[in-house]
Amino acid sequence: MLTRRQLILGNVAVVTNCGRSHRKTLAVIPKANADLFFLTLHAGAQEAARNLNVNITWNGPDHETDYGRQIQIVDIMIARRVDGLAISATDDRALVGPLMRVSQAGIPITIFDSAVNIENYVSLVATDNYGAGCTAARLLAERLPGAGTVAMVMQKPGGTSTELRERGFEQTLRKEFPRLRIVARQFGMGDRAQSMAVAENILTAHQDLGGIFASSEASSIGSIRAIRSQQLSGKVKLITFDVSDTHLEALRDGTANVILVQDAFRIGYEAVKSLADKLAGHIPARRVEIPARVVVREDLENPELQRLLKPMHPGMGLSR
Repeated sequence: MLTRRQLILGNVAVVTNCGRSHRKTLAVIPKANADLFFLTLHAGAQEAARNLNVNITWNGPDHETDYGRQIQIVDIMIARRVDGLAISATDDRALVGPLMRVSQAGIPITIFDSAVNIENYVSLVATDNYGAGCTAARLLAERLPGAGTVAMVMQKPGGTSTELRERGFEQTLRKEFPRLRIVARQFGMGDRAQSMAVAENILTAHQDLGGIFASSEASSIGSIRAIRSQQLSGKVKLITFDVSDTHLEALRDGTANVILVQDAFRIGYEAVKSLADKLAGHIPARRVEIPARVVVREDLENPELQRLLKPMHPGMGLSR
């Protein structure tokens, strides 16, 4: 079992069961290495590798905005002639050419977490991100009067998963709650400090703001910190995405009203399973869509949710 430190050092390729060369080797390339979401997803991918008798090589950029580094990693995996490749694309357009090269090399591709504009893939394994954005809009509207103003602290341009959440949120507000106006939309660029600065600017510019939807782990943590710094906990409603200790503390003290939690472990597991099944001659599901779980303060002690809420904590284990 890998330590948390080993998992965080994601730029070093990690191979499971690498001593048995007859096993197929799959490359798993995340958007980034350090977010808890991807650490948990990595654990799911490792569990699948153990159960399905394959090797995995895990490698990704340090930051979600570094699509150039992700392209380099893809080309390295082509040169290594891996047997399959699973990827969460940092940019839905920039990765098209590199993944076409993967396909031309005869390497099957699974897309996980965040889609890319190609058709020649085995499976797409992801959260129902558009549906989660719709849910976020309804949850925020429930906590506000019939009219008012809200804002979005977004992730970054070009990331399909977060763009779908943001689109679902915006379209649902417009259709179902037309008296709630979105007065600000800003990107935090996948960075907690930048997301905090963005959220602080929004709160300063819109003193009567009713609520915020933060569409990712970084934007959520930045928004939590901004609301606390301006002593607006409980006054500005906040719907967050993903999970961390900061999210849980914010839900407990009332800074956040709801967190929407992805099953990252299952996404990692299913991504590896789809390629293992393909290589074994089976036909995997073309699309595996996993709903996000709505979590409120009353759910924090629910034993059934601990695997989702504290996936990498000591004692929780890396597998289900």
